Amino acid sequence: MAEARIRRGGTARLSSAKGRATRNGRGRALKRQSSLDRLIDYLPVSEATLQRMASWAIVGIVGGGVIAVAIFLGLPDMARQQAADLAARAGFEVEKVEVRGVERMDELPVYNIALGQVDRSMLSLDLPKVRAEMLHLGWVKDARISRRLPDTLVVDIVERDPVAVWQHEGQLHLIDVAGVVLQSVSAGAMPDLPLVVGPNANRQTAGLNKLMENAPALKPMLAGATWVGNRRWDLRFQSGETLSLPEGDKDSASALVNFARMDGVNRLLGRGIVKFDMRDPDRFVLRLPQGQVEEKPATGAASAGAKALSEGEEG
Repeated sequence: MAEARIRRGGTARLSSAKGRATRNGRGRALKRQSSLDRLIDYLPVSEATLQRMASWAIVGIVGGGVIAVAIFLGLPDMARQQAADLAARAGFEVEKVEVRGVERMDELPVYNIALGQVDRSMLSLDLPKVRAEMLHLGWVKDARISRRLPDTLVVDIVERDPVAVWQHEGQLHLIDVAGVVLQSVSAGAMPDLPLVVGPNANRQTAGLNKLMENAPALKPMLAGATWVGNRRWDLRFQSGETLSLPEGDKDSASALVNFARMDGVNRLLGRGIVKFDMRDPDRFVLRLPQGQVEEKPATGAASAGAKALSEGEEG
């Protein structure tokens, strides 16, 4: 009875299975070797070494997760600083600065801000703060600050486009279309851009550009403009004349279109006229140099209310 019980156990069944496999002619082991096992067999390291490497990898992943959680959950500064120090010792420290997108502006202020981050841990970088400091620079329209592991701080700059020079209180400043002051310029190094004059004229530059779009033929001839009384424009052309426009976007655009039409037909610019005054919609006033005899414009050049004055006369 005891012998029968032994044969009915696991060992007996295994022997029987092997016998059946032999009788069937298959000769295959019950457990097949997986692809992963075969790959491990080809590696030039032992299975024990692989196990140790896997253990260290798991420890590293868990440690990195703990550091990340500590940072994002706002644990005390001491814990964050310790994590940053560990990262720095591991080689994750700012050693290089790469600035891109700078073409016209002076690069030095950008580098001064960026280089202040050198030797800092990549984990302790305050990227929003660095970006905010960049945006305080007049030329910088936008900035993107990023890390490139293990040791590089990347600064991408979007520059503003200069569209005019603003003259105010005896100073000249380069400005963009929104009126933001980019930098000071000297009278001897004036760029080839229109000059806008007057208090708050810089803030009206976008409106001036929109106004000149109504007369594209006159836009290349514009030398500058004066914002008068914080309400209207006096335009100055490269040929020396001034055109006084009325107040209001609609009225000033209409007057400019009429002037462009008359200049296209009768070539008003470049004939020695000092000033054209279109502030009154019912009158077109031409101011001539003092003592000059009126030269009547060609037929259709102006309305019936056109009037020519010499300098010094009241219009």
